[in-house]
Amino acid sequence: MPTMQPLSLAELRQKAMRLPQTPGVYLMKNRQGTVIYVGKAKALKNRVSQYFGSHRNHGIKVIRMVENVADFDYILTDSEFEALVLECSLIKQYAPKYNILLKDDKGYSYIRVSNDGWPMISAVLQKKDDGATYIGPYTSHFTVNNSVDEALKIYRLPRCGKTFPQDIGKGRPCLNYFIKQCSAPCAGKISEAEYREAVDEALAFLRGGTANALQDLEKRMTQAAEALEFEKAARLRDRIQAIKRSADKQKVYSAAVEEQDVFAIVSEKEKSCLNVLRFGEGRLTESEFFLLDTPENLPECRTELVRSFYSMDRRIPPRIAVDGEMEDTALMEQWLSEKAGRRVHIVLPQRGAQMQLVELCRKNAAEKLMQSSGRISRQATALRELASLLGLPSIPEYIEAYDISHTAGSDNVAGMVVFRDGVPLKQAYKRFSVKTFLGQDDYGSMAEVLERRFRHYLEEKDSGEGFGKLPDLILLDGGQGQVHAVQPVLKQLGIDVPLFGMVKDNHHRTRAIAADGGEIALTSKRSAFTLVSEIQEEVHRFAIAYHRKKHQKSGFSSTLTEIEGIGPARAKALLQHFRTLAAVKNATVDDLCAVKGISRPAAQAVYDAFHPKEK
Repeated sequence: MPTMQPLSLAELRQKAMRLPQTPGVYLMKNRQGTVIYVGKAKALKNRVSQYFGSHRNHGIKVIRMVENVADFDYILTDSEFEALVLECSLIKQYAPKYNILLKDDKGYSYIRVSNDGWPMISAVLQKKDDGATYIGPYTSHFTVNNSVDEALKIYRLPRCGKTFPQDIGKGRPCLNYFIKQCSAPCAGKISEAEYREAVDEALAFLRGGTANALQDLEKRMTQAAEALEFEKAARLRDRIQAIKRSADKQKVYSAAVEEQDVFAIVSEKEKSCLNVLRFGEGRLTESEFFLLDTPENLPECRTELVRSFYSMDRRIPPRIAVDGEMEDTALMEQWLSEKAGRRVHIVLPQRGAQMQLVELCRKNAAEKLMQSSGRISRQATALRELASLLGLPSIPEYIEAYDISHTAGSDNVAGMVVFRDGVPLKQAYKRFSVKTFLGQDDYGSMAEVLERRFRHYLEEKDSGEGFGKLPDLILLDGGQGQVHAVQPVLKQLGIDVPLFGMVKDNHHRTRAIAADGGEIALTSKRSAFTLVSEIQEEVHRFAIAYHRKKHQKSGFSSTLTEIEGIGPARAKALLQHFRTLAAVKNATVDDLCAVKGISRPAAQAVYDAFHPKEK
C-alpha cells in the first residue's frame, strides 16, 4: 500500500487552526491513509487543534494516536447531533484502531440433548452433526446457561462427564447426590425409565417455562395422590418446590422497571471490564462482559461504550442506567431514541433498588476482571469493596501505609508497609528515622516522612521500582489530623494519590477510615474491614519493632556515654563494631582499641567501667 507524505506536528496544528468553529466529524489517518480515529466536535477548530498542541494534558493513548497521525480529514454537519450520527456510521464503517470498539462475539446458543438411552442435557454454542437433538437457536447464552443449570438441579439430572449405562456401578455418588441435585444414575439410584421421565419433564420445563411446568406437575401430583401412588406424588411435590425456589431466587435479580439495561465499568491499572445487565419483563435475562484497555476519561469512555454497544444492533430498552457521569448524555438519548423509535432515558441511580442493581453490575465486572488477571478471590473481594467504599477510580493494586512510633517523643521513627494485590510485599517495606522533629509531634513527623518518600519518587520515578513506583492508595495510621498534615505536602510536590487515615477505637482496633470531610464506617464492608485491619496491624507492628530496636540502641549508647572519655561518636562506633552492649562488656582492652576512634585510655576506661573489681 503506498504511503502518504506525513505532515509535521506544526503543519497539522496549522491545518487544525484553519478549521471552522462549526460542528463536524474528523478522521485521523496514518501514513498508509488508514483511518485510525473518528471523532465528533461541536467546534471543529477547538477540538482538533487540542491534539496537536501540548501533550501535557493528554493521556498515553492520545499521545500514541497523535504520534501515528500523518493527516486528517473532516466533514461539516449542521448540528452536533448530526455529527454524532455521522460519527457512529463512520466508526462502524472503518472500525478505527483508537476508538473503543466492542466485539460482538456472542453467536447463538443451543440446548443439546444427546441421543442415547440415558440422554444428557447441556448448553452449547455450536450445532454439530453428531446425532444429538438441538433446541434453539437462542440469542442469549446467559439465559440458556442459567435455564439448563436450573433444569438439571430441579429434575436432579447429572452434569458430569460420565456415560451411561457404561459407568453405572463403577463408583460412589458425588456431592450433588447428597445435596439433592442429582439422582445418581452412576450408582444405580434411579431406573432408566425414571431417568427418561425426568429428562422429558426437564425439556418440557425448558420449552414451556415455569408456569406451564408448575401447572402440569401439580395436576400429575394430584392424580398420583388420588391413585395412592404416594412415592410418585412425593417426587412430584419435591420438583414443584424446587421450581418455586428457583423462581424465588430469580426475584433477587429482578427490577421494578420492566425493561432496562445497566452499565458498569471497573478499572485496574491497564485493563477494565464493562458489564451490561439486561432486564426484560422485570427479570435479569442476560449479562455481557467486555474487557478493554483502561480509559483515561471515564465520562467520555461511558459514552463511547454505550454508543458502541447499541451500534451492534442490540435491542434498545426505554431505560439505560449507568454507574457514573457521561459526556453528551442528551445527544446519546436523542440518538438512541431515534434508533429505537421511542423515548430512551439514560439515568444515573443514586439510591434504592436501582442503585443496588448498579452495584451488582459493578460487582460482576470486578469479579470478571479479577478472574482475567488471576487474582485470589478473598483479596479480590476486599480490594473491590475498598475501592467502592472510598470512591476510588480503580482497584488499588499497590497500597502504602505509614505509622509513627516513639517513646514520649524520643527516638521518633516511621514504618512504611506495602500491600500488593491485597497481600504484604515485604521486600518493599521501608523504615525512616524522623530527623527534623524532636519531641512528640506525630503530625509533623508524618508530614516529614511522606515528603522524604515522595521526593525520592520524583528523583527515581523513571525506574518504576521501589521509591520510584507511585502507589494507588496511601493509608496513614491516625485520623483527620494526620491526613490534613500530609495533604499540603503531596499538593506541593504534585503527587495525586488518594489519601486516607485508619482510625482505631479505644481498644486499639480498626474502627473507620478518615477522609478529608469526616469518617467512613467500615462495618458494612466486611472484606474491606478485614483488609484495612490487617494493614493497620502490620504497619504498627513494623514501626514499633524498628522503634524498639532504635530505642534499645539509644539506651545502650546512653550507658556508654556515661563513661568518662566516651562521647556520642565513640559510643556509636563501639555499638556499630560490637553490635550489642554485652559484646562491648566482654571485650578486652585490645579488642576495644581495635575500634576506629577509640584510644587506649578510652578503651581502658570502658573496660574498667564494666569490670570494677579488676581495677
